[in-house]
Amino acid sequence: MALNYTTFVSSLANMIVVPIGDPNFDAALPSIIDDAEQRIYRELDLLSTIVRATGVLAANNRNFVLPTTTGRFVVVEQMNVITPAGVTDPDVGTRNPMLPVSKEYLDAVYGSAVGAGVPSLFAPISQQNWVLGSWPDAAYTVEVVGTIRPAPLSVSNPNTFLTDYLPDVFMAAALVYAAGYQLNFGAAADNPQAGVNWETHLQKLLASAQKEEFRKKFGSQSWSSKEPDPIATPPRS
Repeated sequence: MALNYTTFVSSLANMIVVPIGDPNFDAALPSIIDDAEQRIYRELDLLSTIVRATGVLAANNRNFVLPTTTGRFVVVEQMNVITPAGVTDPDVGTRNPMLPVSKEYLDAVYGSAVGAGVPSLFAPISQQNWVLGSWPDAAYTVEVVGTIRPAPLSVSNPNTFLTDYLPDVFMAAALVYAAGYQLNFGAAADNPQAGVNWETHLQKLLASAQKEEFRKKFGSQSWSSKEPDPIATPPRS
């Protein structure tokens, strides 16, 4: 059953047996949500967190700051330079895929703006700052494809992909952290097995969700979207 912010908070409070509105629970709730979301996003590499966004280069300037219009990129998977220069919509121009290399390579091969043209290589300097080679000879648009962190579940954002599609995984991850909030990890705790049991359950849910993510990306058996069949000979595709 899908959740929203209200039903998630109610279900969580019911599971850990605290009254809704308890000030200590309310204070811990943002941390519980954040811990559960961050862990799931990192471990599952969800297709739903991949977005496209564009930024614009400056002529004779190899530096490029990742766009933030759709969120801050955590992982960059692809960059495309759009030609001709001045075209801002990638679907109107031509996508020219760039290849990732090291910044040391770019410094050695494209150490200056001499020979500026359409960039074909890129490298990270920091999380948000990148350099390109060759240096751009015009103000090209760059399309970035990669993973972002979606807005967290909250009163103002009552539904997320996790509450809509993975409510069981999200709740289990939240209960692992909630066990720590209740100090249910030590030998002197009321229920020292609570955190361990929820962690075990979470691992099983993550494994099944990961399999589904592979299917979404056509990364299942024989690069298909089919459920793996261990007795199929030859493996189906």
